[in-house]
Amino acid sequence: MKVGVIGAGAVGSACAFALVLRACASEIVLVNRNRKRAEGLATDLRYGAALSGAVEISAGDYRDLAGARLIMITAGVNEKAGGATDRGDAAGRLRLLDRNVEVYREILPRLYPVARQAVILVVTDPPDPLADLVRAFGFSHVMSSGTFLDSLRFRFHLARHFQLKPEAVEAQVLGEHGTSQVFLWSAARVAGMPVSGVSRESLEREVRFANIAIIEGIGASQYGIGMVCARIAQIVLQDEREVIPVGSFSPAYGVTLSLPSVVGRRGVERVLHPALSGAEEQALQRSADTLRAAIDRKL
Repeated sequence: MKVGVIGAGAVGSACAFALVLRACASEIVLVNRNRKRAEGLATDLRYGAALSGAVEISAGDYRDLAGARLIMITAGVNEKAGGATDRGDAAGRLRLLDRNVEVYREILPRLYPVARQAVILVVTDPPDPLADLVRAFGFSHVMSSGTFLDSLRFRFHLARHFQLKPEAVEAQVLGEHGTSQVFLWSAARVAGMPVSGVSRESLEREVRFANIAIIEGIGASQYGIGMVCARIAQIVLQDEREVIPVGSFSPAYGVTLSLPSVVGRRGVERVLHPALSGAEEQALQRSADTLRAAIDRKL
């Protein structure tokens, strides 16, 4: 089963590396504006790939993506280069939208003729409005990486507070993958019990700005999202029908945002609508409104 990765920067490289380690694809095709960079990444990965299972890794052009079951788009300006690392900036990742829309408008006309039926996983920030752009272009199976990573961060910090493994915690972040994201505290559970005794404001700040803290340390937030995207690819390729918080277009909200979603070989196959508190429902509507305002301004 073939997977394509468009963009061989920090995030694209991390996605490709994590794909190799998961050994869920039989073929990985790397496409990058600078072909030499994609070739270097493919060569580097090949040398260690024998330790992870049989996989063919190559650098290619858009025509080489024909037949891919899933294509990750990671190309674009990142948060550091795009000036989206100010914790006081309410726009957050949405500040990158203008520049990355232009990147996508170069990619999509070349991708559509060869991969219109593939599952398109939008990873570039901000992924939710960019997924709306991909969908508007005519692709049938579009999803964003959404708040899957945010939810893992939420679980991690709750687990650390209670001195548990993250697997013991059930917790989700919904809405925008960005500053208006919604923490579903009403449904957060440890062994079926509601969580309590947690400084919510402090924990939310840790999760909401985790990307900035990472960028301040290593220059790019890449490895966590790489692992998340490889896991999404595995779910799609193996038709697992796993429930994860990823972004897809919501008719109820009129935008792409994250809700718990059944994911299988065609991407998001069904969206689940969890019970929300009144405050959470209002926050999710505000998140949708934030995304809609960004889309109306640019798309």
